Amino acid sequence: MALEITDQSFQEMVLNSDKPVLVDFWAVWCGPCRTLGPIIEEVAADFEGKAVVGKVDVDNNQQVSVDYGIRNIPTVLIFKNGEVVDKIVGVASKEVISEKLSAHL
Repeated sequence: MALEITDQSFQEMVLNSDKPVLVDFWAVWCGPCRTLGPIIEEVAADFEGKAVVGKVDVDNNQQVSVDYGIRNIPTVLIFKNGEVVDKIVGVASKEVISEKLSAHL
C-alpha cells in the first residue's frame, strides 16, 4: 500500500531513504488523480521491499508541493539518494511507471 507522505515526514521518508522513492502528488477533487490512484497502489505492491511508494495530498501538504514546483496533478516524481531522477505529469500506465521506477533500482 502506498504510504502517506506529509510536509513533516517528507525529509525522513523521501530524502533520507536508502531505496528509490516514487511520490504521487494528488488531490481528492482531481479526477485524473482518482484514475491514477489504483495504479499507484499496484506499483506499491509490486515494488514492496525494493522501493518506497508514497502519496502527497497537495491540498494538505503545500510546502513540499511548492518546493518541487508541482503545478499540475497528478505528478509523479521518482527520487534516488534525495534527488529527483524522473518525472511523470498526468496519468500513465502501470507499465510506464514500473519501467521508470525499475530503472532506478
